[in-house]
Amino acid sequence: MNAITTLFGIQYPIIQGGMVWASGWRLASAVSNAGGLGVLGAGSMYPEVLRTHIQKCKTATAYPFGVNIPMLYLNIDEIIEILIEEEVKIVFTSAGNPKTYTSHLKSKGITVVHVVSSLKFALKAQAAGVDAIVVEGFEAGGHNGRDETTTLTLVPLVRENIRIPILAAGGIATGAAMYAVMALGADGVQLGSRFVASHEASSHQAFKERVVAAQEGDTKLTLKELTPVRLLKNKFYEAVTALYAKGGTITELQTLLGRGRAKKGMFEGDMEAGELEIGQVSSLIHEISSVSEIMKHLITEYRATQQRMQQLVLPPRSTDNV
Repeated sequence: MNAITTLFGIQYPIIQGGMVWASGWRLASAVSNAGGLGVLGAGSMYPEVLRTHIQKCKTATAYPFGVNIPMLYLNIDEIIEILIEEEVKIVFTSAGNPKTYTSHLKSKGITVVHVVSSLKFALKAQAAGVDAIVVEGFEAGGHNGRDETTTLTLVPLVRENIRIPILAAGGIATGAAMYAVMALGADGVQLGSRFVASHEASSHQAFKERVVAAQEGDTKLTLKELTPVRLLKNKFYEAVTALYAKGGTITELQTLLGRGRAKKGMFEGDMEAGELEIGQVSSLIHEISSVSEIMKHLITEYRATQQRMQQLVLPPRSTDNV
C-alpha cells in the first residue's frame, strides 16, 4: 500500500487518464477490474451521455473508478450535479481553477484530484484543498502546458514543494518508466496514450493503428496561442504548420481548427482531416492489447526493473578515496 492506493482504495498505483473520445465505460471498468483506477473522460460527453457511462461503469465493475472533467466544459454545473447525484467517489479536474469546485465536491464526500503542468499550479491546487495532483510533463498527449517542462524535471520539482500525493503523467507507457518516476518522488502514475491502444478504448480502430505505427518525432506540440496540444502529424497538422509559416493570426488558427476536429479524427477515424491527440510515448507502443495484458505487463516490468536496479546499486566508496 502507498499514498495513492490507500487514497483510492485500489490494488496498484496506476491510473488511466480520462481522455476524450477514448475513455468510456468499457475502458474505465476494465482498468478498475485489473487493479488500477479507471477514469471516464467527460470532456467528450454531453451530460446525459456521461450519466449513462457512469451507470454502465457501476454495473461493469465493483471497484472504484473516477471521472475527469475539464473545467472549461460549457455544461460544467450540470456535470457537477450529475457526479453528485450518481454518487461518483473520485473526480479529476483539469483545465481550470481548482478553487471553483473543490470545496463543493469534497463537502459531498468526493475525493478530488487536479491535473497540473507546473509547480505554480501544483501549489495553487494544494492550497485549494485537493487530495492529490497529477503532474503532467510536456511529453503527454492532448492538451498540455505552455512551459514544455518534461516529466523528468517536473516530478522532483513538485515533490520538493508539495505535501499531498503526486501522480506522474507524460511519457509513461512501461513498467520501467513507472519505476523511474516513482523513484523521482511520484506516488503513482497516470497513463493515457498506452490505454488508447487498447481493445477497450472507445477511440476509432484507425486511430489506434496510427498510434502503434507512430515513430520517433511523429508528434509535435502546437497551437500554443489557443490551447497547447500534442498531435500526430497529418494533413491537418501540416495545414497548421503552413498557417504558422505565413504568419497566421489567432483568429485564422481558430477558424482552421473549427469545431469537432478531435472527434473527427480520434472517434470517427478521419486520419488526415482530424486532430489526432497522443503523447510522445506512442513511438514505444507497438501493439493494440487488452487492458488486462497492459496492466500485467506494467506490473511485471516494474518488478523486473526494481530487481535490476537493486543489482546495480553502487558500492560504498572507501573513506580513503573520498
